[in-house]
Amino acid sequence: MKGRRISPRIFVGTRRTTTLARGIIAFLVLMLAAAASGQILDGRVKNGTTMKPAAGDDVILFKLSQGMEEAGRTKTDANGNFSFRQPPDGTPHLIRVLHQGVSYHKMAPPATTSVEIAVYDAAKKVEGLTVTADVMRFEVEGNDLKVTRLFAVENNSNPPKTQMNDHNFEFYLPEGALVDQAMARTANGQPVNTNPVPQPDKNRYAFVFPLRPGETQFQIAFHLPYAGQATLNPRSIYRVDHLVAMLPKSMKFSGPPSFQAMADPDQTDALVEVASNAQPRQDLSFNISGSGTLPVRGENTGGAGGGRASGDTRPGGGLGAPSDAPDPLEKYRWYILGGFGAVLVIGAFYVAKRPQAAAFGPRRGPLREEEAAEMSRDSAASAAAPASPPTSGVLLEALKEELFQLEIERQQGKISQPEYEKHKAALDQTLARALKRAGRRT
Repeated sequence: MKGRRISPRIFVGTRRTTTLARGIIAFLVLMLAAAASGQILDGRVKNGTTMKPAAGDDVILFKLSQGMEEAGRTKTDANGNFSFRQPPDGTPHLIRVLHQGVSYHKMAPPATTSVEIAVYDAAKKVEGLTVTADVMRFEVEGNDLKVTRLFAVENNSNPPKTQMNDHNFEFYLPEGALVDQAMARTANGQPVNTNPVPQPDKNRYAFVFPLRPGETQFQIAFHLPYAGQATLNPRSIYRVDHLVAMLPKSMKFSGPPSFQAMADPDQTDALVEVASNAQPRQDLSFNISGSGTLPVRGENTGGAGGGRASGDTRPGGGLGAPSDAPDPLEKYRWYILGGFGAVLVIGAFYVAKRPQAAAFGPRRGPLREEEAAEMSRDSAASAAAPASPPTSGVLLEALKEELFQLEIERQQGKISQPEYEKHKAALDQTLARALKRAGRRT
C-alpha cells in the first residue's frame, strides 16, 4: 500500500492556524500581564496663572489604604503631563503637585484613569485680597467666655496667583485669650487643623497657610476669663466687608453706631450685630454682658423651650431678610450661623465643652493621638448629618491634609523625628479605621 501524500495546502493552512493561535495566546498573556500590573493613571497639570502647561513640577502619588503611603513620584514633562501605574487593588489614591513651594491636591478614586490639576504661581504679596467676613460667635460657660471667630478671605488676584509668606493672614486676639483650636479650609475643600503663629506685636497672630485663588476660610476657637461683662475690640488689620458679632439673646450687646442689629426669624434666641465696610484699625470696641449659649444647629429657638426648626436642616438655619429690604448678608449666611458648615459647627461645640483647654504656645505640635481620634469622631458625626458629605470623603480630605502639614513641620525642623513618627502612626491608624468603615458601608 502506497503512503498517503500530505497536501502542501493542508500543511500551509495548519502552519497559519498555529501561528494565529500563538499570536492570540501572546496577546492574552500581554493583556493579563497588564491587568496584573495595574492600570495607567494619566494626568495633566496646568498653570492657572500663565494658562500654560506646568512643566517640571514634582508629582507624588499617595495610596490611601493603611495610612497615607507614597506609591510613586515623578515630574511633569514639557507639556505638563505625567503618568503612574496603579496596582489593581481598588484603593483610592491622592495626587499632590508641588508648584513653587505650594501643594495642590486631587483625589483619584478607584478606576480613575485621568486627572487634571490646576496650579498657580506663588508670590509673597498679591493684589486683590479681600476679607469678606469676620464673624465672632460668643457664648458663656462657667467663668469663661467662649468665642468662635471665622474669617473669609477672597483672593481675586488677576492673573490668579497664590499668596504665601511667613505671616500670610494676621489678626488680633483679646488680652488673656487662650486658643483651643484653629482650622483652615480652601474653596471646596475640607477643614484642616492649622496653628496660628504669635507675632512680635502683643496679641497678634498669623496663619501661615497659602491663600490660593478663590476663597480661604480660617476659624479659631478660644476662651478667656469672664466675670459677667467684657469689652472687646476686633482690631481688624484689613478692610472687612462685614464684621459680625453673634451672641445669645439672653446676653446684651452695646457698641458704636457702626453696628446695626439684624433679625433672624429662624434663630430668634440669637442677637446678630453687623458693621459693614469696617476699615483697618477702626475702633469698633463693643461691650457684652450676661450669659447664655447659642442653640445647637437644627434647633428652633423661638421660645425658651426650643424645639426643632421646621423645613430647615442647614447648620444653624439662615439669616432672614427684613420684610422691606433685601438681605445685605445673603452671601455670608453660612459664615454667620454655620461657621465652616456641619464639620466645624460640631467641632466648635466640642471645643466649647472641652473640660480642659490647653494654653496656646508659640509652637504647638501636631495632633496628639487622642486629638486625632477625637477629630475623626467629630468629622464622622458631622458627616452623618443631613446634607453633609460622605464620612469617607470628609475623613480622607481632613486626614491627608493633617499628614501633609505634619510632613511640612518635619521638613521645617519644627518637630523631632520621634515626635513625627508618633504623630504619623496615630494619623495612619485613624485613616486606616476610616477606610475600613467606608469599605463596610460600600
